[in-house]
Amino acid sequence: MIVTTGFGMEGCVLIDMLWEQSDGRDLVVHYLDTHFLFPETHALRRRLELRYPGLVFVNAGVSLTPEQQEQQHGPRLWERNPDLCCAIRKVEPMRNLLSGAEAWMTAVRRSQSAARSNIQTVGWDAQFGVIKINPLASWSREQVWEHAIARGVPYNELHEKGYPSIGCTHCTRIVPGAKVAAYSREGRWAGTTKTECGLHFKSAGEGI
Repeated sequence: MIVTTGFGMEGCVLIDMLWEQSDGRDLVVHYLDTHFLFPETHALRRRLELRYPGLVFVNAGVSLTPEQQEQQHGPRLWERNPDLCCAIRKVEPMRNLLSGAEAWMTAVRRSQSAARSNIQTVGWDAQFGVIKINPLASWSREQVWEHAIARGVPYNELHEKGYPSIGCTHCTRIVPGAKVAAYSREGRWAGTTKTECGLHFKSAGEGI
C-alpha cells in the first residue's frame, strides 16, 4: 500500500493517525515535489518529520526541471495549458509511483467539493488500477481542524493567511475572508474552470 500526501491539513491529520498506530515502526509517506511548491510547504514537511519520529517522506515527483519543461512546452505552461502541466508534474509521476501497488491511501474528503461528494472510504481507482482507501472520506473540515488542534498536528501556516487549499505557487491564490477551519478549492487555478489537478478526478473539459 502506498500512502501519499499533498501536505494539506487533511493529509497532516492522516499522518498523525497513521503514526499513532505505527507502534514505533517507520511510517513511509510519499509526496510529489512539482518543483513549484511553496517554501511553507517544504517547511511543513520538515516540521512533520520533527513531530513524528520514524516518519519518512519519499519524494516521488517528476525529475523534469521547470527549465526543461519550458524548453519542451514553452513558457508558463501552467497558464496556457494547466491540465497538461498537472499531467506532467502530478498525474504521470503518481502513475509511476502506483505502478505495481495494490492500494493507495489518501486524505480526500467528500465535502471538499461537489466532484468529491461520492468518494468511498474504500473503492476502486480505475485511473491507476488500485484499491483506493480514504479514511477521512466522511469527515468535515471542522472535524479535521478539531483533531489537528487537539493533537498538536503541524499544518501549513498558509492556511492562516487566506489559503484554504494549497497547491503549486503559480496556481494557488489567496481567498479573501477564508478561515483556517474552512475548506474550499476557490483559490486553485483562479480564473479558470479547473478545480482538480487530475490525481483524483479530471477537471471539466480536461482531455488528458
